[in-house]
Amino acid sequence: MTWGGGQKSQLKLGQVCGQVAKKVNGILACSSKSAAAAPGKWSSPCTGGSRAGGSSAGAGCKPLAVMKRKSRCRKAQPPAALPEEEGEPSCEPPQCKRQRDDPSKEVCGFCQRADCNPEVLGQLCRQDGLCVHENCLYHASGLKQRGADEEGFYGFLFPDIQEELKRVAQKRCCICRQAGASVTCRARRCPRTFHYPCGSERGCVSQFFGEFKSFCWKHRPVQRVRAVQQDQTLCLICQEAVAERPRYDTLVCPTCTSAWFHRRCIQGQALRSALHHFRCPLCQDMGTFREEMFRLGIKIPDRDAAWEEDGAFADHYQRHSSCDTSQCLCPVGQQEAEENGPWRLLLCHSCGSRGTHQRCSNLGEEVDSWECWDCRDTGTVPALQPAQALDPPAQGPSRTGPAPDTSRGDEEVEIPAGLPHTNLPSQALP
Repeated sequence: MTWGGGQKSQLKLGQVCGQVAKKVNGILACSSKSAAAAPGKWSSPCTGGSRAGGSSAGAGCKPLAVMKRKSRCRKAQPPAALPEEEGEPSCEPPQCKRQRDDPSKEVCGFCQRADCNPEVLGQLCRQDGLCVHENCLYHASGLKQRGADEEGFYGFLFPDIQEELKRVAQKRCCICRQAGASVTCRARRCPRTFHYPCGSERGCVSQFFGEFKSFCWKHRPVQRVRAVQQDQTLCLICQEAVAERPRYDTLVCPTCTSAWFHRRCIQGQALRSALHHFRCPLCQDMGTFREEMFRLGIKIPDRDAAWEEDGAFADHYQRHSSCDTSQCLCPVGQQEAEENGPWRLLLCHSCGSRGTHQRCSNLGEEVDSWECWDCRDTGTVPALQPAQALDPPAQGPSRTGPAPDTSRGDEEVEIPAGLPHTNLPSQALP
């Protein structure tokens, strides 16, 4: 009985262990199926490989909550708008849409955008099958300016541009998640890369001096100016409301701290004024103001101002080229101007707006300078009778012409009424 009872108990114990093992295997099989159906979820490392025992299997597992938290960190999401940039006044225009599906429009090889706002992206350069924005070239991290200014695009050679386009073809923008990200944040240990226009929309800063560095929205330079606004401050350029404190799209003059403006407004003024005329619109400071704007990513081109281009002052550089005597004696005409001879054209050395031929004013060959009647008479009262003073000669006098009549030098010359007698001693008033 004892042997039989012990054998039965062992059989029952074996049956119980077998049932427990089946249940455990079923649970593990279900967990492995669920992990295979959802690859983004966490799967236990205990389900794969051989297991030495329950204790070692339990030691190899990690808490489910920890693994889920780490998986969420690996999924990079596009950056949302900064809290300081929500609900604030701004004069920024609507941003341009990407033009990837329209083959009729040329797009930039870097940012894949059509020509949008030249104040933001610069000019769209096209040549030899290349089409790139000016500012995308300047801030491509792997591109160097190895040529002269007239070579390639602004000194960037075409083979170098092609190599840079190949390099960034697989780099994803951390903002739009599209390929072609050519701008890298220069902050230490920052891996963010982005398209130039994407960074401009998101609040990244790209500098246009020195090494042309770019910084993401986390590491961009900011203004450290203590400026207090009185009530609602307006942009000094567009007269629209600005933010309450300096930020990415609201800047303030570091010198007077009273001139506030939008980034887009001061950028437009910098492009029109250029380097030699760009200054604070209020206090007119140039040195400190330009240095601060350069640091904050304002592009200030080194060229003539917009109002001095396209021949705006071309007429100021035109030389007078006609004889202005009352009766020109040149048979060819008043426009005739020879280098030597009787029809040599002399201009007034004081105003330059009147001219005369050598013969028309009876000038000698040795005369190199001539002055018109208006300039000769400026601030000087000729010693003539009043009737004669109002009747100037018909043609301009020359310096070598006959001297005025001095036959009446011993007689007292009458001075026209209303003019002071400078040669008489002062007399006391009655």
